[in-house]
Amino acid sequence: MPSTTRSAPRLFGRGSWPETRRIAAILRRETIGGALLLAGAALALVWANSPWAGAYEALQGARIGPAGLHLDLTMAQWAGDGLLAIFFFVAGLELKREFVAGDLSELRRAVVPIAAAVGGVIAPAAIYLIVNTGAAGGAVRGWAVPTATDIAFALAVLAVVGRHLPSALRTFLLTLAVVDDLLAIVIIAVFYTEHLQVAWLSAALVPLAAFTVLVQRRVRSWWLLLPPAAATWVLVHAAGIHATVAGVLLAFAVPVVRRRRAGGPEAGPGLAEHFEHRFRPLSAAVAVPVFALLSAGVHLGGADGLRTALGDPVALGVVIGLVAGKPLGIMAATWLTASFTRADLDEGLGWIDVAGLAILAGIGFTVSLLIGELAFGIGSLRDEHVKVAVLTGSLIAAMLAAVVLRLRNRAYRRLHRAETEDRDHDGVPDAYAPPEETGK
Repeated sequence: MPSTTRSAPRLFGRGSWPETRRIAAILRRETIGGALLLAGAALALVWANSPWAGAYEALQGARIGPAGLHLDLTMAQWAGDGLLAIFFFVAGLELKREFVAGDLSELRRAVVPIAAAVGGVIAPAAIYLIVNTGAAGGAVRGWAVPTATDIAFALAVLAVVGRHLPSALRTFLLTLAVVDDLLAIVIIAVFYTEHLQVAWLSAALVPLAAFTVLVQRRVRSWWLLLPPAAATWVLVHAAGIHATVAGVLLAFAVPVVRRRRAGGPEAGPGLAEHFEHRFRPLSAAVAVPVFALLSAGVHLGGADGLRTALGDPVALGVVIGLVAGKPLGIMAATWLTASFTRADLDEGLGWIDVAGLAILAGIGFTVSLLIGELAFGIGSLRDEHVKVAVLTGSLIAAMLAAVVLRLRNRAYRRLHRAETEDRDHDGVPDAYAPPEETGK
């Protein structure tokens, strides 16, 4: 009698080879961006606490732009509203690509990172609210600060300490961060829009529609695409919605699937992949590091000033949310998903690996700083405390994750060496190598 036993579904199984190769390329670019992000943040901190701190504050507060269009913004506002629109445009492209043509288009692969990302938002937000129950000064407005994961920062740490970790773990971290970005976009649009101007928002639909028609026709000329894109950004900003949302709306309009020639082969990469290739370096090398330079600078005031900042319930809630809430939410959601679906971890993986990545996801920087500014106002005392808390919590999360992942990296390195020796001895190629490496 034939067996009817089904193998249990696997968590963190290997994705398709094209998807793995694409994600590996993204990881290489993001790790470089993470290094530049760290450099920008470090320069901001040194500058803000140096004898030239006045020049730094003058740079942050310098205003530029036409007042008639409500665009007479400070340099710090331009970095948050303008440059981060590029960051969210790339995030939107990645998000759409993952759910339309990537491994997340398959429900069985999408469930785990989606559940983990949701858990990684709920738990730190709940902890923050618990810590700030009864706190004065509108402290609860910062509930979303510890919910975001900075993928560039996290991947920079992972590149240093986890070179031999299985690719499935890296893929999980990236896809979790993609869903995390989507949740951050929704939070910003829904909870941090105070005065919605419906007329301006309706007007933004016109250039957005024009941009959509152009990209659906596979137009790539920047001189045709830039005017409607810029108009959409301006009108969304005037509508009272944070202008980074415009970047996401524009990204969602870009087609992902390749156009096929009639009776012939595919016509090449989709437009979303083309734009992502073009704009990701601009986002990673310019937009995010400059935002860090103009936003991360906070006057610490020595040990006493640091203690004062971290003594604020807002800062305390952010630190605990990032360091404890993020990993707790991700681990709980992943475990519940595994229990509900009766899935097992992929062969060779352990829950300690998941814990290391969950701790690493507690690194919140770019979006956390942005939400802090939206919640409390750029340059306010609470905003300064949020900056200290985000930097402190991210540093603690990075150090804890580095310890766990370093130990696991050594274990996987020994395993890799043993498997390599066995393959060399038996003359068997690596089963997971791409065809060009196996000669097939």
